[in-house]
Amino acid sequence: MPLVERVLEALATVIDPEIRKPITELDMVGEVRVEGETAHVTIKLTIVGCPAADRIEHDVRTAVMGVPGIETVDLTITIMTKAERDALTEKLRNGRPKTLQFGPDSLTRIYAITSGKGGVGKSTVTANLAVALATRGLRVGLVDADVFGFSIPGILGIAGAKPTQVNDMILPPVAFDVKVISIGMFVDPSTSSGTGVAVAWRGPMLHRTIQQFLTDVYFGDLDILLLDLPPGTGDIAISIGQLLPQAEVIVVTTPQAAAADVAERSALVARQTGQRVIGVIENMAGLVGADGAVVQVFGTGGGADAATRLSTPDEPVPLMASIPLSIALREGGDAGSPIVLSHPADPAAAAILAVAAQLAVRPRGLGGMKLGLSVS
Repeated sequence: MPLVERVLEALATVIDPEIRKPITELDMVGEVRVEGETAHVTIKLTIVGCPAADRIEHDVRTAVMGVPGIETVDLTITIMTKAERDALTEKLRNGRPKTLQFGPDSLTRIYAITSGKGGVGKSTVTANLAVALATRGLRVGLVDADVFGFSIPGILGIAGAKPTQVNDMILPPVAFDVKVISIGMFVDPSTSSGTGVAVAWRGPMLHRTIQQFLTDVYFGDLDILLLDLPPGTGDIAISIGQLLPQAEVIVVTTPQAAAADVAERSALVARQTGQRVIGVIENMAGLVGADGAVVQVFGTGGGADAATRLSTPDEPVPLMASIPLSIALREGGDAGSPIVLSHPADPAAAAILAVAAQLAVRPRGLGGMKLGLSVS
């Protein structure tokens, strides 16, 4: 095989870290020629200041230098023309007009994680679930729909990360193999007083934001999309029900009876918009002491009671997990290091991994979907 073809084969192994496709497939490779033992390669980045530039350059050099017979790489970095960017966005959309990515025909399984009140650890559970699912080889996306209380970027260690915009397409940052989008990536992270920024929007603005996340953000082909909903039964919960009626809802609560009672309301709103409630996760279930004794800080039984009350003869709602209080879980959230990776043997991590195992094997129903068949 000629050296040029070997170099092209090597370049086909380089994956764009944002789009998660080979750079050859994305038409990011320009001229490739070989003179003696030197490979001359031109790479076309999507935009000026591409945050993945250093990673791509490193991976290209490594791949080409691995070709037998190549001793040096002369690498030229350029930027795509507008016409090339237009062609790229058209290719990524498969020629379809800009529209909601996860419509009724989508095979992506969608899980909306909700709670009745704040402070139950919903976002921490959601972030760790996303990472746990990704470790199983699934293609996972995560939408931080908690516009007012966004915390997913910090929990996943990408606070300050910004999406890349190619024309009207937004490429989300990737953390632990999970594609993540959050309103926190679009606001100034600090003010002169150092107190951060508060988002104060009314319903129509909230709806447009969630709609844009589901339309303009390029997630690609996902196996699972998780949505971290804000607590309660407000505008965003209703918007998700309208935009993604096929989403399945998981309720997070604590063992405390008062918290479980409130949690049920968010599930009932989901049902009113046509969504299905598939389970309850009880968080902060107990604190295991050094002597092995369990201190029930928030009481017991709230999660199981909520699951029982939400169950119907046609739609049983199981208690999917009871996650104990964990210092490692809290520390991991503060440090941006998911416990399912850093301390997988921790009881809290084990409980979250068990939920991920359940979600990973649930099939996407084909009821109501168009299969593209015709009778001749």
